Amino acid sequence: MSFHRTLLAASIVAGLCMSATAFAQDSAQNSTTQGSAQTTGKAKTAAQKAEEARATQLQGITVTGIRASLEKSLDTKRNADAVIEAVTAEDIGKFPNTNVAEAMTMIPGVTIDRQFGQGDRVSIDGTDPSLNLTFLNGQPISQTPWQYGAQPNRGFDFTMLAPELVGRLEIYKSPEARLTEGSLGGTILLHTLQPLDLKANTLRGSFGVTYNDQAKKNRPAASLLYSWKNSDNTFGIITSAQHFEEKIDRQGFEIFSYSPVSKWASSPAVAAGIANGSLNPNAKVPDEVNSAFFQQDRKRDTVTLGMQFRPTDHWDIDFNSLYVRENFNNWNQSLYPFTGATPGNITSFNQGANGVITGGHVCGKTDSPTCPDIAQNTFDSNVRKSVVKTTAFDLKSTYRGDGWSIGGAAGYSKADNKDMAQAVMEPVYGGGYTWNIRNGFTFDSPQAARNPANWHIGDTPGLGGWPGNYGVFNAQAKDIYGQLDFTKDFDSIVNQLLVGVRYNRHEESMEQHVYGGNSPISLANLGTDGLTNILGSFSGALDGSANHVQPDSGKEWAWVRSTNSGKNDPGSFLNGTWKLIEKTTALYAQADFASGAWHGNFGARYVHTVTDGSGYNYSGVPIYPPPAGWWQTASVTHNDVLPSLNVAYDVRDDLLLRFAAAKVVARAPYNMQVNNLFLNDTVLTGSGGNAKLNPYKSNNFSLAAEWYFAPQSVLAVTGFYKKISNYVFVDSAVEQHYNSAKDNDPATFSKQVAQGLCTADGFCGYSVSRPRDTGKGKVKGVSLSYQQPFADTGFGVTASYTYADATLDSGGALPYSSKNSYSLSPYYEKGPFSARINYNWRSSYLAGGYIAGAPPSTTGSYGEVGASLGYKLNDHILFTLDGMNLTNEKYVQYLQTKDLPVSNYSTGRRYMATVHVNL
Repeated sequence: MSFHRTLLAASIVAGLCMSATAFAQDSAQNSTTQGSAQTTGKAKTAAQKAEEARATQLQGITVTGIRASLEKSLDTKRNADAVIEAVTAEDIGKFPNTNVAEAMTMIPGVTIDRQFGQGDRVSIDGTDPSLNLTFLNGQPISQTPWQYGAQPNRGFDFTMLAPELVGRLEIYKSPEARLTEGSLGGTILLHTLQPLDLKANTLRGSFGVTYNDQAKKNRPAASLLYSWKNSDNTFGIITSAQHFEEKIDRQGFEIFSYSPVSKWASSPAVAAGIANGSLNPNAKVPDEVNSAFFQQDRKRDTVTLGMQFRPTDHWDIDFNSLYVRENFNNWNQSLYPFTGATPGNITSFNQGANGVITGGHVCGKTDSPTCPDIAQNTFDSNVRKSVVKTTAFDLKSTYRGDGWSIGGAAGYSKADNKDMAQAVMEPVYGGGYTWNIRNGFTFDSPQAARNPANWHIGDTPGLGGWPGNYGVFNAQAKDIYGQLDFTKDFDSIVNQLLVGVRYNRHEESMEQHVYGGNSPISLANLGTDGLTNILGSFSGALDGSANHVQPDSGKEWAWVRSTNSGKNDPGSFLNGTWKLIEKTTALYAQADFASGAWHGNFGARYVHTVTDGSGYNYSGVPIYPPPAGWWQTASVTHNDVLPSLNVAYDVRDDLLLRFAAAKVVARAPYNMQVNNLFLNDTVLTGSGGNAKLNPYKSNNFSLAAEWYFAPQSVLAVTGFYKKISNYVFVDSAVEQHYNSAKDNDPATFSKQVAQGLCTADGFCGYSVSRPRDTGKGKVKGVSLSYQQPFADTGFGVTASYTYADATLDSGGALPYSSKNSYSLSPYYEKGPFSARINYNWRSSYLAGGYIAGAPPSTTGSYGEVGASLGYKLNDHILFTLDGMNLTNEKYVQYLQTKDLPVSNYSTGRRYMATVHVNL
């Protein structure tokens, strides 16, 4: 764990020595959790709860300060029948964060992944983020990938949601029959602010800047919210707009794959080492040690519009809409000496411990005429354009009669990333280099390597280099849903019956076109931006490995687009084009009960699911346009009955026990359920789908004790056990596919043929990862949470710890599950100042491979320190300063053991300075 304990201690002491008061903020307290279903209290009937909710709306709710916000969250948790956690708008604003995911890290059992520095994907109680559900105002929000080559999954990308958008959120860790199925770990319900919960003519705004110390760039951020309602509190309208920018700067190294020493036996030096026993022929050698530089100006624009109408005391109508435009344009550069491409050039290998070659030297004909071949130093430059647009509309209506209610909801959501494009080229320099598995590489002739004239892009015979091509993905997702709910109250132990039906249609599609090849050119003629030491952020650990020339990204983009031949690569189109339609119809019945100290619910949900996965199924050489018969659809139907039980027992006023049991299902990511294929023709890896997958199935159990020992305080322990009867796991196998490089990059393809990796007719053995029904598994663990303000001192703390052991019965860990994770957040508020320190840590976890087709890798343990400071000038103006990743933690991945690293990234410290106005 890259973490300085003295710095953390100093940060906490500094935070606790400051005083704070919270910025007054209204928090939405809408009682609807999803659709038109209502959250059930203890022994209260639906009519009583509706009347209380109505009174709450009439008087308005003001949540003031960190302590009051934590109290509201505890009230939600305490009064629920299920095992849930809650976060209010005040909590979201008081955590150092740039999106909603980062505000959830203090919740027990919640961990997030930070591949690009920002928190994006959320795991709950040791489950893969793709196996959790997220809804906004009860509505599914369509998602589509932003990264070129990435495939859509069911995991929600929280980077799209501005923190200002959310009034509160709840995480249901135990299901209820009324909640939409499809989650193995938990269901996240997000609620926007509602106008009838706010004062008339509420006006809020903020303006600030974000800064990344690694990129040394600042970017603007602003938000504005206005809410109005009439004097009768029967009609209200709310609208908001947010603009956020952040400079993403990720630097590091990557290793795509490892091969045994015997692969390089054609080198006299390697052959001699094997013969005399100094080299183990089975020792692992990295095929390359790649320096990587990812830059992105990430922008997010959000507009919302919501309306509430109460025609009578019994009738509610709610409308919500959302528009998000995200700009993810980026420039990704990789410089990798491809050791595996020139086996005969090896002059030395350094045999390390644990069967790993830790370094060596490779000669290059460019600066060493006696060397048998040029060295393959490939500079992979990718200029990418990506704009994701998301829209959502949702309408709900509920009519409450005398002891009964009926409600309906319908919504539409669409996300698209049209013309997600990439211009790529790969200049080659043929000089020698020395490499080390930890310290990168250095060229034998640094000055020659920095000369653009020595980098070739297919312009000189025998010196290689690929002029590149121009690729386009069209990605789209749509969701349409409708729901009808009916409730009936009873004056008995079973005090309420809920029944309903829900229909959802999801459509997901991807279409890929790759055009090329391009005209040869020299890097000197293309133009450059100068030199960059990409790995300088590693404080010398990888010094000298990446001083190289950068091409001008704008010129490269224009050149690649203008000079490509316009040929549409058949293999890319056939393998990257697919469509999935998933239709679910669900019926549920749920009974809420209460008697004395007991309360809870039980019920069942029946789900009928039809999935049609379509893609091109062909053999032989691909052609474009393809014959109509190659487009094939596989249809799969599943029927599931999902019972659930939640029981709570009030031992005394301050002590509560809970038990929950449920059968759940979760569906595989969309791209896994079609016969699609994505191939990397350079390193001969790929990823594909499987149209015959079964859903994940699990029996989930929870047991909890919650002690509310003081106001705004709790000490809670929750045990969980998930017995999984079917788990979908991705593994790799060699498959024969046509290599488009035969037509687009003959020089590279001829070397692959010479190495025995491909046959002359264009077919190669690709290591392709595909999902398969793997078998049984289990997740067992416990989470602890503690929260307490220390009397009237202004001091307080929240903390949590989670242990999760997630394994397959056949052996091996489940993806994205950290065995240990914890968080600590001391705060202090008194007077005009505010301060809060956050520390979140998670142990190592299994994740997907770095590139398509790579074996699953382990992401190392990760700890992040964040801090939030504020000064309240008056009742209307607040200044805040937030810092994230203050210890500049590195994101590290390796294969099973740290002796086999695959990536090591630095993303820098992040800061936000903001002025908040509340009128």
